[in-house]
Amino acid sequence: MNGVVRICGLQPETIIGCYDWERTIKQRLEIDLELTADFGLAAQTDDLCNALDYAAISEHVMSFVSAAQFELLEALSKAIIDEIFDRWPVSKVTVHVNKPGSVSAASCVGVSLTLARSL
Repeated sequence: MNGVVRICGLQPETIIGCYDWERTIKQRLEIDLELTADFGLAAQTDDLCNALDYAAISEHVMSFVSAAQFELLEALSKAIIDEIFDRWPVSKVTVHVNKPGSVSAASCVGVSLTLARSL
């Protein structure tokens, strides 16, 4: 029984960007996650130890992104997915990373990346 855990609106601050001025300041990002996992045991037992702990995942992603330094949102997105695959039993992850204020003519720009776990 596969299901999706959604975590929306994480707002870490990190060094991100390819311009020199961007490498000297932290910028706020907006991150949404969609994590596909087997819900069978969690639904049967009603026990957190058999489910994805979205508080722990959120905390880890916030800490990881805050400590990271990337030039591109694409590279950061892949690194977030790798972190999740390394720590939690998920079969697929979609990450949406928005960088508010990066283009003055747009309210927001960002990237989305979806990867399935390799068997």
